[in-house]
Amino acid sequence: MGCNASKDGQETLKVDDGKTTAVGSHLAKAQDVENFPEFPAGTKSLLSKHLSKQIWHQLKDKKDKFGFTFREAIFSGCKNTDSGIGCYAGSHDSYKTFAPFFDKIVEDYHKHGKDAKHVSNMKASELKCPPFSPEDAAMIVSTRIRVGRNLAEYPLGPALTKEQRLEVMNKVVEALKTFKDEDLKGTFYPLQGMDKETQTKLIADHFLFKEGDRFLEACGLNREWPEGRGIFHNDAKTFLVWVNEEDQLRIISMQQGADLHAVFDRLSRAAAHIETVTKFAHDSHLGYITSCPTNLGTALRASVHIKLPKLAKNMEQFQAIADKFNVQIRGIHGEHSESDDGTFDISNKRRLGRSEKDLVQDMYDGVKAMIEAEKAL
Repeated sequence: MGCNASKDGQETLKVDDGKTTAVGSHLAKAQDVENFPEFPAGTKSLLSKHLSKQIWHQLKDKKDKFGFTFREAIFSGCKNTDSGIGCYAGSHDSYKTFAPFFDKIVEDYHKHGKDAKHVSNMKASELKCPPFSPEDAAMIVSTRIRVGRNLAEYPLGPALTKEQRLEVMNKVVEALKTFKDEDLKGTFYPLQGMDKETQTKLIADHFLFKEGDRFLEACGLNREWPEGRGIFHNDAKTFLVWVNEEDQLRIISMQQGADLHAVFDRLSRAAAHIETVTKFAHDSHLGYITSCPTNLGTALRASVHIKLPKLAKNMEQFQAIADKFNVQIRGIHGEHSESDDGTFDISNKRRLGRSEKDLVQDMYDGVKAMIEAEKAL
């Protein structure tokens, strides 16, 4: 950090040298952000909101214990000024080394202060989710719950070396081979060298994940694609693990229909078993550690695809129910997509500061209220 002398001869920290770097798509690498990032008018990312000149000068030359730099942490949001968040962690240690910055992001996004604790609970038996009636269940097309997890002894995806990524894949594959429950046993398909027939089948099942978008490209998650990545699924195609996508593991449980308890129970058993074989990155403040700060805590997304054609015509009422139960409404093709036939993706909004069980309960309660509103219209 630069210093200059004050009039009385005392050294003071030099917080603003007046130099800035205009950010945008022209930037090629993190080192191009030489000076304090100057964001264009209208930038709405949390990065642009919370990166003060004081924090910049405090952290700009720092690295976490794996050598991941602060410039690398913020580069995606500097290159892509339309980012919602704009930053990624390179390791569990990034959240500590760059705490003056990441603490602000976490508190703003999750309303989770730096002294707050996170508690995990994946006991499906503690859910208060009675089965939907046949009439209500008929509205629900499918149910899906996923969690993101990363291995404790490795950096996160943005900082993994080629060799480490392969090590992670091999460790995860070995862990997946040890499932005892018949409904979890399955087959692993590496993306590299995948034959056309397997690829076509996985695309048809909507199982195949693709190379990341420009936001993930800028944070380093697409390096050496598709090496060290792969997909595991059980024979019934109700349980899936993505290896080395945005997080090192995306553990996914899903099935047609409305049996939320069965979907959560399958996920819970799988995650618990994998964690007996290999330790996940976790702490008592941030919960399970993920590369994107928005997924910290549970890294859980519980969702249903549900037909609500009448509520679709009453979006104000629809949104009010969603807000009350902390759930999010999306089109079935993802965020910002439209619903063509009144079918929506409803999911929990919160991630950190509440347990996995609580967030699945949020989703159930919200969906239950939406079904009642649909029937009343």
